[in-house]
Amino acid sequence: MSSNTPTSDSQESVKPSNFLRQIIEQDLAQKTYAQRHWGGTPGDGAHHAAGPLDPAPVRLRFPPEPNGYLHVGHAKSICLNFGLARDYGGVCHMRFDDTNPEKEDQEYVDSILDAVQWLGFNWNSSADGQTTSHLYQASDYFGFMYRAAEALIEAGHAYVDEQSAEDMRANRGDFSKPGVDSPFRSRTPAENLARFREMRDGKLPDGAAVLRAKISMASPNINLRDPAIYRIKHAEHHNTGNTWCIYPMYTFAHPIEDALENITHSICTLEFEDQRPFYDWLMERLIESGLLASPPPRQYEFSRLNLTYVITSKRKLAQLVNEHHVSGWDDPRMPTIVGLRRRGYTPEAIQLFCERIGVTKDYSWIDYSTLEGALRDDLDHKAARAMAVLDPVKLVITNWDALMGAGTLDACSAPIHPHHPELGRREFKFGRELWIERGDYEDTPPKGYHRLYPGNKVRLKYGHVIECKGALRDAEGRITEVQAELVPDTKSGTPGADAIKVKGVITWVGAADGVAAEIRLYDRLFSEAQPDAGGKDFLASLNPNSLSVVQGFVEPALATCAAGTQFQFERHGYFVADRVDHQAGKPVFNRAVGLKDSWGK
Repeated sequence: MSSNTPTSDSQESVKPSNFLRQIIEQDLAQKTYAQRHWGGTPGDGAHHAAGPLDPAPVRLRFPPEPNGYLHVGHAKSICLNFGLARDYGGVCHMRFDDTNPEKEDQEYVDSILDAVQWLGFNWNSSADGQTTSHLYQASDYFGFMYRAAEALIEAGHAYVDEQSAEDMRANRGDFSKPGVDSPFRSRTPAENLARFREMRDGKLPDGAAVLRAKISMASPNINLRDPAIYRIKHAEHHNTGNTWCIYPMYTFAHPIEDALENITHSICTLEFEDQRPFYDWLMERLIESGLLASPPPRQYEFSRLNLTYVITSKRKLAQLVNEHHVSGWDDPRMPTIVGLRRRGYTPEAIQLFCERIGVTKDYSWIDYSTLEGALRDDLDHKAARAMAVLDPVKLVITNWDALMGAGTLDACSAPIHPHHPELGRREFKFGRELWIERGDYEDTPPKGYHRLYPGNKVRLKYGHVIECKGALRDAEGRITEVQAELVPDTKSGTPGADAIKVKGVITWVGAADGVAAEIRLYDRLFSEAQPDAGGKDFLASLNPNSLSVVQGFVEPALATCAAGTQFQFERHGYFVADRVDHQAGKPVFNRAVGLKDSWGK
């Protein structure tokens, strides 16, 4: 069996090892899962037993809850799970953990599927010329989960508890004292089964009762103190409608979903480490009951992504959106995958980032510059070059008409990409009037300044050498025009062009053919590396300079580029034509990342 997950150009042929790869390789060598059967679709033990040996040597899954937009932390999990399945010839399932009807929505389902595919992965497998989709929903397993709950009740491993939420919380105990048995814990299986069916039939209101696993209220692991596994929620579900008014808890549903799908390695983040004993307990009980087959899936935990200058709490991200601190989930300052995509990040850059940070069990912080560095490294070899002026001031060549003729425009060109001559060249016009950066002129230059100041010569990149004569100012002293004279016979690429040696080279855009553009200069959303550490108000560290919008000029070819096209604006950084607002005749570009890290200074 082979997964249809493509391999990124950025990926190396030999992957750096990590503890998860070592576990998988050991399981493959020992043939831990080699005798598993696969029924062709998810199902219970009998369903799989009737099928052939599982053609997938490993099965993994990416199991998001559809209650929000995915962020960069989810991207790490996507790349990890789908990447491991790809590298070991297995399959990665795309499964929605949709067990909480009050918070889930089809909008989030659609956005998650789009994000996974945009990152370069899919949930299909191919065998014998047939393609199989492994797109699943936990809600499709509600029937089996209910069967499993009844099996636990009948075996004396679960009971219906009707204590109040406050009493349950108080009787649970804490790390220093054991819990107290519920007064309902001694009910007979028959009594519990009857009451559970009343819960299912809608005869009890929300919060009136829960089904709890019967393990040990004295366990040092609080997660094993009779955890709740079913609760009452009279809420419509986006997939099952009003079929159910009881819903499984995540800790109960998750291992069952893995087992029904024949998952071999259930990979999650470290906050679920204390839940693993319940995961294993539940698998053992359901195998004993004959509902599931052995061996069961195993859970393994890795450290979640902690990225500086970023928050990944869904609640806090929603607050940013709902309180209009950002323009939406796809605001280019957001760490969401849709935000990163609109900012100008590529799937290959995110995959490269995830590869570089690795997979460990260590709690650590990754500096945001690592993410930016991956984008620079990816775009450097693929982004077309262009000149742009972000803070424009007019440059007038005062002797142009005398030397070149009034109204003359001189054709200039430059490579589309300096390392890919096969891509061709871009064309633009040099004339009497040009746009340059305001910061490229000084009346009195500081030490080491090699750009325009009275008497200094510079080269206008891909064009001519000029000698600066000074500047004109308005009544407030603001420069309105820089003046210079053309130095004859110095056009780039012509004989004698290097006869005049200059130290300064500046970029420019012709006034005759330059295109006006809105340019959005995005920066980090927060000014503190850990904006919500220690319970701080994360809103207090919002960066007031995270977005500046300027009106600039770009080369003429950029007037017709497609939305989503990336460029390196020479001297400025990497930019992308905005996916939403960019259009022919009204170009809009977003700064994805500068040419170098300015925050590390």
